[in-house]
Amino acid sequence: MTTRKIFYFSLRSPYSWLAHRELTARHPEVLAALEWVPYWEPDARSERLLAETKDAFVYTAMSRPKHFYILADVRRLATAHGLKVTWPVDRNPVWEVPHLAYLAAREYGRGAEFADRVYSARWLEGRDICDPATMAAIGKEMGLDPGELAGAADDPRLREEGARALRRAVQDGVFGVPYFINGHDKYWGLDRLDAFLGTLDHGTDGNTPPSEQFPEPALDARRGGDLGHGGGCG
Repeated sequence: MTTRKIFYFSLRSPYSWLAHRELTARHPEVLAALEWVPYWEPDARSERLLAETKDAFVYTAMSRPKHFYILADVRRLATAHGLKVTWPVDRNPVWEVPHLAYLAAREYGRGAEFADRVYSARWLEGRDICDPATMAAIGKEMGLDPGELAGAADDPRLREEGARALRRAVQDGVFGVPYFINGHDKYWGLDRLDAFLGTLDHGTDGNTPPSEQFPEPALDARRGGDLGHGGGCG
């Protein structure tokens, strides 16, 4: 049986962007071999689809101190890589707009290229990726149907596919991104990228015996609170 190797990513997350750039620059063969699964905070329509299968999406609102820390941290990390961040302004974002457009682009074998273009639009150009017009413009640049990408969030079929991706995240215990999985072993955050890559370099199959795993903590994440920071966010 092939060991699953997954990259949970979000087009919203600056740490997903930085992990994507690191993998693109240093390990493009790894990035190409991973299964990419998009992750985002669902809107009311997606939440209703999740509720149909009793899958509760775990999301904790970011505290103000953590938000300011991330602004400084991302700028520091980007500067170290020769990048200048242009901060986007998210006004009433609907994250299905870019993520379901990603699923549409993926159907044409262009998912990776689309994600790269959207990351640049968001973090280097400061564009609103939740604006359907931005999706249409990127689709036109890529030679894809602008209307299809702009309207992806209104496509019932892509909505169902997006809900399946979010259900997988729930079932895999994903609570932030980037989130990497090698077999049963899980790595959250940009800070854990090298550890994840190490399991691949050394041929580890990621199938840690259950007896060696940590016990489940007595924590109800739905009650809020800041779940920490490891170079990852939702």
